[in-house]
Amino acid sequence: MLDVKNLVKEYETGKKEGRRKVRAVDGVTLTITEGELFTLLGPSGCGKTTTLRSIAGLETPSGGEITLGGRVLYSSERHVTVPSNRRGLGMVFQSYAIWPHLNVFDNVAFPLTVLPRRQRPSRKQIRERVERSLEVVQLGHLSGRPSTDLSGGQQQRLALARALANEPPLLLLDEPLSNLDAKLREDMRVELKRLQRDLGITSVYVTHDQVEALAMSSRIAVMSDGRVQQLGTPREIYERPASAFVADFIGTTNFVEGTVVSVADDGTVRVDTSVGPIEGRTTTPLHAQDPVVVTIRPEDIQLSADDNPAPGRLTGTIRARSFLGELVEYVVENESLTLRARCAKSVRLREGTAVQIDIRADDALVLPRPA
Repeated sequence: MLDVKNLVKEYETGKKEGRRKVRAVDGVTLTITEGELFTLLGPSGCGKTTTLRSIAGLETPSGGEITLGGRVLYSSERHVTVPSNRRGLGMVFQSYAIWPHLNVFDNVAFPLTVLPRRQRPSRKQIRERVERSLEVVQLGHLSGRPSTDLSGGQQQRLALARALANEPPLLLLDEPLSNLDAKLREDMRVELKRLQRDLGITSVYVTHDQVEALAMSSRIAVMSDGRVQQLGTPREIYERPASAFVADFIGTTNFVEGTVVSVADDGTVRVDTSVGPIEGRTTTPLHAQDPVVVTIRPEDIQLSADDNPAPGRLTGTIRARSFLGELVEYVVENESLTLRARCAKSVRLREGTAVQIDIRADDALVLPRPA
């Protein structure tokens, strides 16, 4: 469907006498299949929005190639650059970009009415498309309302309807939920995922919100410094991060530094740490004496009160607890380490309680220690 090959975008910074080029996007390659909701995820300045804007034609890349359904939208080698208004893509911006002087119906219809005459649908077709798009986002009953009288969630759905009315082969969404409050953002995540699934429209979604990406995406590309650090399904990204950066950025995790003692034939790695031996799994080749970091998700740590733990077992003391609703988060400390553990609310441990810490080898991922 959409192929991005070795995409590069450079900017010049500094004054005339000291100009230098900075790569906002550095060799990004992606293949997005039909019907996917593909997410570009990363911190501010990682290059995700620049990549999306390059696909949309709002930025001109410095190199690479972008094709959609076999049609070349941009190619530095072939000297092809299709203007954004001729790419036929739908885009939903962070700011909604609602026209305040138009009502709901006219906001959706306007992009269709300004198409070149040969491409412009008839008045009847425009009305049918607009009404269909408004029904899809459940705004059909508000078609005559002034757009300024809509709530934030309704304005977001209006922006989505406007993008859908043109029946684009690809929908681009640039952090469309970031201006909404937490509860409305959660509701809109569910709504967007439902619409995307029901319509089967291929979508590229940009966000810095890890929960949003995990909840909505078919696949995720985690970006940093203009490059894709890892590409995979939400479960793969969360459970098997390729690097300490990805593990740290996606959700909450604990890091324990150590040195490899041995690597078994089944992939089990035994690591010597400051709190004792920890066994885990790895997705990269490791050898004895390699410096590593063990990453453990808080929900994968089991705690039990125990004043007399067995020799060699990890132990600690509860220093703080936070009730999170369905879970309770504990901060556990010993002489050299602080861990965060999330347990079912049925587990009741008081501050100051001595505990035994249990971590299954399958729940601990061993990664090379960052330089």
